[in-house]
Amino acid sequence: MEDKTRAEITSQPGFLGQVLTAGTAIAAPSSLSQATIAKEASQSSPGEINVKLTVNGEQQTLDLEPRVTLLDALRDRLGLVGSKKGCDHGQCGACTVLIDGERVYSCLALAVMQEDKAIVTIEGLAKGDTLHPVQAAFIDNDGFQCGYCTPGQICASVALLDEVKRGCASVVTPDLTLPPHLAELSEAEIKERLSGNLCRCSAYNGIVAAVQQVTGQKPPSSSADMMVNEPQEMLR
Repeated sequence: MEDKTRAEITSQPGFLGQVLTAGTAIAAPSSLSQATIAKEASQSSPGEINVKLTVNGEQQTLDLEPRVTLLDALRDRLGLVGSKKGCDHGQCGACTVLIDGERVYSCLALAVMQEDKAIVTIEGLAKGDTLHPVQAAFIDNDGFQCGYCTPGQICASVALLDEVKRGCASVVTPDLTLPPHLAELSEAEIKERLSGNLCRCSAYNGIVAAVQQVTGQKPPSSSADMMVNEPQEMLR
């Protein structure tokens, strides 16, 4: 009896080989199954709708659920991971992109609502190997440390410059009938206009200096000065 039992038991190498072979047969679908999977992947899932987005000058067609945010569509579906997911609640500004020239928190914007609009991400600012002036200024003035918030900071700064050119005032503009020009944009104005973008590394001095450089002003020394008193504009 004992000999028969032993004879019926498969040797360990042979047993493992059978298990692996069986597992492979189960795990590896047939060519027909693979074709079916590819076909299903190319079709819209229930609840998805066809969305056409113009991102960095190129039209992209995606099948998305109406609840998908622009940030998730950019990162997960288009591979444009420059826009960062920080708080995902519209509080940090790391996901800032430009939509028709306006800065927008892409974590709060639904992708399906951006059709027929021009979306520009950090990847779309440079022209080939030529950096956007704001990108170059951030490098020149050490406007970043870890770099996580930098794409949003740069996009917000680009929007800031366009807003000033259009004559948009801010909450610290002394005279709303006389909005500032770029050449005379104060430090307080820059800080207020970028207050929606947080930098947890506190590279704010370099960020302000970068904006000043692009406006044609002479950036301050890279040595940080302690601010004892707030500028008058900030106290209004």
